[in-house]
Amino acid sequence: QVQLVESGGGLVQPGGSLRLSCAASGFTLRAYAIGWFRQAPGLDREAVSCTSTVDGSTYYADSVKGRFTISRDSAKNTLDLQMNSLKPDDTAVYYCAAKDSFVLITTVSEYDYWGQGTQVTVSS
Repeated sequence: QVQLVESGGGLVQPGGSLRLSCAASGFTLRAYAIGWFRQAPGLDREAVSCTSTVDGSTYYADSVKGRFTISRDSAKNTLDLQMNSLKPDDTAVYYCAAKDSFVLITTVSEYDYWGQGTQVTVSS
């Protein structure tokens, strides 16, 4: 059974940094679209950053480009999101997600597997 477990969320001041990690288990295929998504109260869930295990291609939302970096550790089977220069608008529940795919996917509704989410709060 596929399981995704996020960690690393918390309270941080504006301008600070956090590193989120997603531990994956139960995958039987080697080709996946994987990514980080977030949802703030009253807003739709949105893609933050996604990547492909096939070719390493990446996607970043315009709002986080230059501040966030997605990375995958194949040995540990984890997906990380380094978040720098955090803003109050980054406050949301952050989710790790995956889908069996040979191409990168950025659409929320296309993903099949989801973690439980981890809260990120950026506030003074």
